[in-house]
Amino acid sequence: MPVAHPSFLPLLLLLPLLPLLAPPTFKFKSEAESLFLASLLGSPFVTENPSEAHLFFVPFDGGLSERSVARVVRDLRADHPYWNRTLGADHFYASCDGIGFGSDRNLLELKKNAVQLSCFPASGGRFVPHKDVALPPAAVAPAGDGGPRAPPPNGTAEHLAYARLGAIKDPGLTDRLAGDRDFLIESEPSDRATIERRLAASEFCLFDLGGDVSWIGDAMRFGCVPVVITDRSIQDLPLIDVLRWQEMAVFVGSAGGAEAVKRALTGLTRERLERMRESCVAASRHFAWNRPPQPLDAFHMVVYQLWLRRHTIRYARRDFS
Repeated sequence: MPVAHPSFLPLLLLLPLLPLLAPPTFKFKSEAESLFLASLLGSPFVTENPSEAHLFFVPFDGGLSERSVARVVRDLRADHPYWNRTLGADHFYASCDGIGFGSDRNLLELKKNAVQLSCFPASGGRFVPHKDVALPPAAVAPAGDGGPRAPPPNGTAEHLAYARLGAIKDPGLTDRLAGDRDFLIESEPSDRATIERRLAASEFCLFDLGGDVSWIGDAMRFGCVPVVITDRSIQDLPLIDVLRWQEMAVFVGSAGGAEAVKRALTGLTRERLERMRESCVAASRHFAWNRPPQPLDAFHMVVYQLWLRRHTIRYARRDFS
């Protein structure tokens, strides 16, 4: 099985450094950030007692400049004792594009020490693999029968691979794949029912790392094995501490073009493909942003990854006289 989650979720207590009497008015860039904060504030993981907190949330609007973010940290340092105790190592924040390295002390400590929740894929050079967390893309779980689906029986798939409009950024690769009748490459938007029908009828779903990856959880829910087309090492996969991605996804470079993509897919044995499809369906529950949150869904898996990182970096403040 691809899932490596623990048998229980340890109690995690967080102290958001903002008044909890009224909902915050932050505007985030991604739906995943907004869903995470809304779920967090309504969860039992929050405490207003600093002595109980393991982690502290640093809130700021997603549209703030890095200079303004530095001022947020400066004010936290001045108004609360928690930041200086660890130089921010027991803090976390949400930033879809990520925070860059800057010369300002406050920004540098935030970037180096605090856990960053960012979008997938992360902006180049703005994701620190040993401490940062990539949020699962927000395809909100549909109401009713929105749970995992059993993949179609062996040999019944209509398409070798499917790609939604915008999933592949390279026009040349798109044209070559579209010219192969084993591939279904969308050239215009489709409605939800059509997309789900195509997901269920395809063995693989194609994702260019520079394209639209928001539907990767939907693909897995229908047993459509993700094929990630990229020429770089990927260290920012969602739920990388929770899932064994090598057992449920195919990674292929773009340099070989459509031929290399097809060769990678047709080279898998039927037995391995079926195992991968079953693994995708089993893991898809961890990509669902439920409202309200459900056990082992995207929100709880992000909280678990935060828990794992609570001791990743530890600094003690020293005063020199």
